[in-house]
Amino acid sequence: MKNLFFLFIFLVLTSCGSIAEYNRRLETEIAPEKLRKDISFAYHKLQKLHPNLYWYISQDSLDGRFRQLQDSMTTPLTPAGFYRKAAPTIASVREGHLRLIPPSRKYTRKEMRKLKNQKGLFGRMNYVVDSNRIFVKDNADRFENIRVGTQIMEIDGIPAEKYLMRYRHYITGDGYNRTFVKYALAGNWPVYFTMEKGILDSVKIKTLLAGEAREFYIHREKKTQEEKKEEKKTISEIRKSDTGKNKDYNPIKRAFNRDLQFLDPDSTVAYMKIRTFSGVRSSKFYRESFSKIKKKGTQTLILDVRDNLGGSLSEIHNLYSYLASGRFRFINDIEINSRFSLLHADYLSEYPTLLKPVGVITYPLYSMGMLLSTKKYNGRYYLRNNNIFTIRKPRKNAFCGKIYLLINGSSFSASSVLASKLKDAKRAVLVGEETGGANDGTVAGRYSTEKLPASGLYLPIGLMLVQPDIRFSGTGKGVIPDVQILPTLRDILAKKDIQLQWILNQIPETRQPQ
Repeated sequence: MKNLFFLFIFLVLTSCGSIAEYNRRLETEIAPEKLRKDISFAYHKLQKLHPNLYWYISQDSLDGRFRQLQDSMTTPLTPAGFYRKAAPTIASVREGHLRLIPPSRKYTRKEMRKLKNQKGLFGRMNYVVDSNRIFVKDNADRFENIRVGTQIMEIDGIPAEKYLMRYRHYITGDGYNRTFVKYALAGNWPVYFTMEKGILDSVKIKTLLAGEAREFYIHREKKTQEEKKEEKKTISEIRKSDTGKNKDYNPIKRAFNRDLQFLDPDSTVAYMKIRTFSGVRSSKFYRESFSKIKKKGTQTLILDVRDNLGGSLSEIHNLYSYLASGRFRFINDIEINSRFSLLHADYLSEYPTLLKPVGVITYPLYSMGMLLSTKKYNGRYYLRNNNIFTIRKPRKNAFCGKIYLLINGSSFSASSVLASKLKDAKRAVLVGEETGGANDGTVAGRYSTEKLPASGLYLPIGLMLVQPDIRFSGTGKGVIPDVQILPTLRDILAKKDIQLQWILNQIPETRQPQ
């Protein structure tokens, strides 16, 4: 017991020392020649691992951007300074999944406990970005002096537009679409702000609402014991219930990740909202939902994947099997860059810390399986067929009625794959806005996360080219809706869902979902 105690003390002290050393490195400037080596390292890894690097940008153009980035390394930079210069070059590949991870400070257990017991600052609200303006969309925590529709004009005396103009260059959707960035900025600008300024206890802001400008501080607040108990109790009760499990309750968003409602007394119209394809108990949800839809004789299904950033490929494949009108092949064979690409995948990251030794032991089996699963065809490498790639029949309770699919610029990754397949099969009427994910597929699936040697920044590289089995558009754009309806800023802030309302107007005697 004494030995275990000293071992515990040693591990704690070592951990604290490593955290302090890591944070010191974040403040230390790195020599230009080392940063240039980081750039060469990153480009080499992209060329070696990415299965379709020059999809949206020519090799000559990308070579030129990396050369220009190297030439700009003339003075020492901190990791954050290097990130600000390098991230736009990575974004120029125009792959929404491909991004340089911004550096962030690490925290001791004591600091983490303190932060866990506090409410944040900007992260507690939801926003709309319109051009280079930030508006408060939701204020669930009821920040004092802030109402829905409030525009954030300045943060600590700096115009908000200056932050957005800088952060905009870190983000890209897939291909040439222009719809994704505004949604990504709305969700991520507080993350970039924290990277730049650190975690602050308070910040001074200038706001504008109904023509009235105000200046005041917002503060990081401590959670009361009552709030913590109530929050824990609510989450526990919901997650233990069958409803909470099947609908996959998300405590951060305070909403279910999936839900089904019937919009008229006779249940002829069903509305299914999927916020993310998390894969958690999704099979049971779809099985029960489509069984219920069939029993009730539903004639119209409204499927809503707006603001759904994607997730599980197996979940969208399963969902499509309830929507298909005949035998189908959901995706093409997955392309990879070489026979050995998947040996670079983040294999051990899938194991909890205590089970990582098991991962090390089973890695040879994984490696052998990946090598045997790879085939070469016409000079390119693919994964061999499995159940996802083969021709399948629709489910027994597959829906045969009219389908409307709601999409927007924040429908990304798996959401775009599902949307493009439904559109190509003419199985749904797509309503809304061009998706942020590409119509012709995406590079994602498994990743190889590469650590740049000098700066310590991380670059996750997608290893799999996932493409739906469709007639490709070749436009480099997102999935284009059959009926384009673009809400105005006023519509969004007033919570007017004009896209859904257009569909409901096509169907008499229906009501808005709750």
